[in-house]
Amino acid sequence: MKKLFLTFIAAGMTFSSSMALAADKLTLQLQWVTQAQFAGYYVALDKGYYDDEGLDVTIKPGGPDIAPPQVLAGGGADMMLNWMPSALAARERGVPIVNIAQPFKSSGLQLTCRKETGIKSPADFRGKTIGVWFFGNEYPFLSWMSQLGIPTNGGSDGVTVLKQGFNVDPLLQKQADCISTMTYNEYWQVIDAGVSPDDLVVFKYQDQGVATLEDGIYVLEDRLKDADFQDQMVRFVRASMKGWKWAEANPDAAADIVLDNDATGAQTEKHQRRMMGEIAKLTAGSNGTLDPADYERTVNTLLKGGSDPVISKAPEGAWTHIITDKAL
Repeated sequence: MKKLFLTFIAAGMTFSSSMALAADKLTLQLQWVTQAQFAGYYVALDKGYYDDEGLDVTIKPGGPDIAPPQVLAGGGADMMLNWMPSALAARERGVPIVNIAQPFKSSGLQLTCRKETGIKSPADFRGKTIGVWFFGNEYPFLSWMSQLGIPTNGGSDGVTVLKQGFNVDPLLQKQADCISTMTYNEYWQVIDAGVSPDDLVVFKYQDQGVATLEDGIYVLEDRLKDADFQDQMVRFVRASMKGWKWAEANPDAAADIVLDNDATGAQTEKHQRRMMGEIAKLTAGSNGTLDPADYERTVNTLLKGGSDPVISKAPEGAWTHIITDKAL
């Protein structure tokens, strides 16, 4: 009887080992450094949600010198996270990427202005200097100005566009009247620098009707023809969204998980917990399925980007529900 029991134990261990060896290896490329913006994926990793789905997921941080579409096209990752303007621009240039899930429902992009400049509404932007991120981030702003009929080549009737780095110095040093900030990041850098919220005026792109989709999950289109890869993506999206909903419900604990995965040690508990609280507002309302209305708003915004739009025509086949229909 003892021998039979030991045989069962050995068989169980062999089965477990086989399952572990059979886990499908996947690599996710983030679009920026490790921070609460990507908490859902780190939670899924930490809580074993990927393990539960038979996945062995590696998360690769991004940075200023990393272009996720290039990494994906070059085979350096199986999935990437990207803002849709960047993804659609890459698709038009010939990189066949497609959105398979959209965990972020709302945009965190905004303009933060010094109240002392007299800016009370977008009509007051005329004659002002505005800091704008480039590398594809400028297109929602250019579209917004185009819709308002405000030139972006300076002068008293237009705005002077200051090419902004990924910091808030232009506002603090009064080189710009407004700068680009994210609700969960740079805005709080301004506050932490000693500026009172009462001395600021904020314009959220979401409120202005010119928001574009952020932080979607993308893969190469041709890989979706492989049934095995499709199945892997279904499991990945299901586990990731489980991670996101846990992060929404437990923001402080999710931020702590992010900190545990920050190999650089650059992030702080205060900043990441505050960031996660803001990120939860952006993922709220999404179960991971892309809303076609949000997609159409994004495309329309990009097509109205003035004389140099990010895309020249409405894309075809840039998103699919084939994964989320099965995963969620």
